[in-house]
Amino acid sequence: MRSGVVGAVAGLGLLLGLGAAPAAATDCPGTAAAIGILEGIPGLPPPIQNLLATLERVYADDCVRLNQIQVLGTHNSYHLQPTPALYDFLFSLTSLVEAWEYSHLPLGAQLGSQGIRQLELDVFADPDGGRYFLRLGPLLVGESPFGPFPLVLAGLKVLHVPSLDFETHCLSLVECLVQLKAWSLANPDHLPILVLVEVKSGPFGNGAVVDELGLRDAEPARAFGASDFDGLDAEIRTVFSEAELFTPDDLRGVRPTLEEAVLSDGWPFLGELRGRVLFALDNGGQERLDYLAGHPSLAGRVMFTNSTPGQDDAAFVKVNDPLASPTAIPDLVQSGYLVRTRADSDTVEARSGDTVRRDAALASGAQFVSTDFPVPSTAPGFSDYFVQIPGGAPARCNPVASPPGCRNDALEALP
Repeated sequence: MRSGVVGAVAGLGLLLGLGAAPAAATDCPGTAAAIGILEGIPGLPPPIQNLLATLERVYADDCVRLNQIQVLGTHNSYHLQPTPALYDFLFSLTSLVEAWEYSHLPLGAQLGSQGIRQLELDVFADPDGGRYFLRLGPLLVGESPFGPFPLVLAGLKVLHVPSLDFETHCLSLVECLVQLKAWSLANPDHLPILVLVEVKSGPFGNGAVVDELGLRDAEPARAFGASDFDGLDAEIRTVFSEAELFTPDDLRGVRPTLEEAVLSDGWPFLGELRGRVLFALDNGGQERLDYLAGHPSLAGRVMFTNSTPGQDDAAFVKVNDPLASPTAIPDLVQSGYLVRTRADSDTVEARSGDTVRRDAALASGAQFVSTDFPVPSTAPGFSDYFVQIPGGAPARCNPVASPPGCRNDALEALP
């Protein structure tokens, strides 16, 4: 079909005085011009409307890069709020537990009906198995402290705060990734999916609720070490083949560093990435350094890192607050970096109905805008707040950096 479309573009270009397209590649400027001209002609007959739609899709695949679109993500994508008994007990101790009052659909449903294209998973190292099998929270409300049997097995676990806020759609990293892969295989034309991985330390993790309850030091923390990072990469590769992944090595190519590849060559076009999955490490600081150790510019690694411009591994940057500096995210996006930001946090915006942060996140051009509320909460005390990509599709052309022929409808429709 592509050769026929290229020929059609060439013929249309000659008729319109735009010049011929190359025989073996899409002429992006010519195709964008043809799209604009056809869109300006009223009453196009159905065959020409079909040609226009095809031109727009070819342009999306061959002329729009990953960093030139914007998609919706979910924060703590595995998360289910605590059971009513445990939540009410914790709320009697601290109102900060309100930050945990949100639940997501299963991963496949998020990707499907909600059009989510960025997921986030919190992982805890458990190389011997059983570390998170006993849970304090249920014991506090007279329920069994024993978790599900899979927690006995060795491998990375996906939880928020293991003894208190532990309800999840998938107990292990492999289980989460199997769910993701099943959806991907059933929908192979999807835009690339970014999975943000945050590594956690200690059985209680961290956060304001844990500090308020005085539980941060209740048990010795288990740091996420070099061997754990090797295991993390290995677990990802047990589920996804190299052809199904897009890794730092794929982006770097012949360039000496990732940043040079981003700034000189740019991210791939969407047609090269459909049906594939990218991973990025949410953590900065020591965890980033540990992941980089022995892997300069992430050579051989699966995940991109949360870095900063000027670093060899700089390709992906996390800027959680879009209001902190109005120009920070647009500047990064225009430079070519991938950016993830958050539209809301700790259920604050969802309760108040304040959309200032959400609107700033979407307008910033961050390619990945994360939320806890892709649909409104139905719980008491919440507003009708929710976040979606304008127009309701899985993606739109980036509001800060997109090429002239990009059209939202051509990027991806909901399955």
